[in-house]
Amino acid sequence: MTGTTTAPTGPPTTSVSRTPRQIWRRVQGLLLAVLVLVVAGITLAAVNSDGGHGRLDPRSTDPYGSRAVAELLKDRGVPVDVVTTLDDATGAAGPDTTLLVAGPNVLTPYQRLRLREATDGSTGRTVLLAPGAPAVDLLAPTANAARSVPVAARPAVCDLPAARSAGTADMGGIRYSTDVREATSCYPHDGLPSLLVLPGHGTGDTVLLGSPDILYNDRLDQQGNASLALQLLGSRPHLVWYLPSLTDPSATEGGPAGEDGDDSSDEGVEGESGFIGLIPSGWLWGTLQLALAAVLAAIWRARRLGPLVTERLPVAIRASESTEGRARLYRKANARDRAAATLRSATRVRIAPLLGVSPRDAESPEVLLPALSARLTTPAGDLTALLFGRAPADDAALVRLTTQLDALEREVRTS
Repeated sequence: MTGTTTAPTGPPTTSVSRTPRQIWRRVQGLLLAVLVLVVAGITLAAVNSDGGHGRLDPRSTDPYGSRAVAELLKDRGVPVDVVTTLDDATGAAGPDTTLLVAGPNVLTPYQRLRLREATDGSTGRTVLLAPGAPAVDLLAPTANAARSVPVAARPAVCDLPAARSAGTADMGGIRYSTDVREATSCYPHDGLPSLLVLPGHGTGDTVLLGSPDILYNDRLDQQGNASLALQLLGSRPHLVWYLPSLTDPSATEGGPAGEDGDDSSDEGVEGESGFIGLIPSGWLWGTLQLALAAVLAAIWRARRLGPLVTERLPVAIRASESTEGRARLYRKANARDRAAATLRSATRVRIAPLLGVSPRDAESPEVLLPALSARLTTPAGDLTALLFGRAPADDAALVRLTTQLDALEREVRTS
């Protein structure tokens, strides 16, 4: 043998294997997009970070936080204490205190009853932000909640000094009604007010505010919102800002939470009650951004990057070699039945169009055999046994069957 052969120096490659360079080109776009999302998320978190405080929190600088009004109250000598449990709220309520309940709708019936017992007969003030019908029934039973209306700039139209001094303010939301003659109604819409002041048993009172918009940081400087908020919350020397928490131990006392069917969404409260109202707005925006990124990634991965391209096979195999390889496998497995069935089926499929028989009927002896008999002038042997017979008993019979099938096909083509 002449010539020399050189052994391969590396692993064999095929057209389906990718080089590191190809893999990097494929993933670099995705990695860049992930990096941009991470950097954007960190930047937004750093810019909008306010210590993790949420909506109506007097420590939050978020647009829906309430730090601005809290700072203004402190400048006027009214300290603001933030509490998150019912025990702290009821313990802090007193004759010289304004108790602001930021989420009366998320309180359980047991918590509402305890809160009412602590404030009933007090000389202080209780401010309820957007309480729905179930909350009003327990915390202000002399009033009723009606359907909400959009928040808009509305005139005071009442004799309450704080409202007359503030003038037009962003009011609306849930409206209230009462039969108490001493009650003061302000900022009405269709005859029902969104600010209702109910006198208590002592010198205290309860304020129902249909919407908390006047307390938001981004709305405090509009209309007479700041004046109205400062006068409602600064009427006593001390302000207790109660932010109900789902981790409050009292939420599990007195029966399951929400057993009275409280659903603040039915009252049109604009996102201030229920579980969603307790989630900081930054988390909601972050979830929306992640969902949008997932949709864009799905669209990017689903679209075709240009037309289909034929790919050169790594090895070209001749049909004869493939047939011989399959025959060797049959012989090694001693599968004469499979080999005979394959040969007969191929013959029937090839001669069926020559006999005017559809390929679907080529497997039917009742259709194929009469057409074949009519075509052949001198039928050779038993056509049924030849085309639909049993498997050969040995290799010699298989070779003989192959020869007979080949002769039959040639006769059909020449007849």
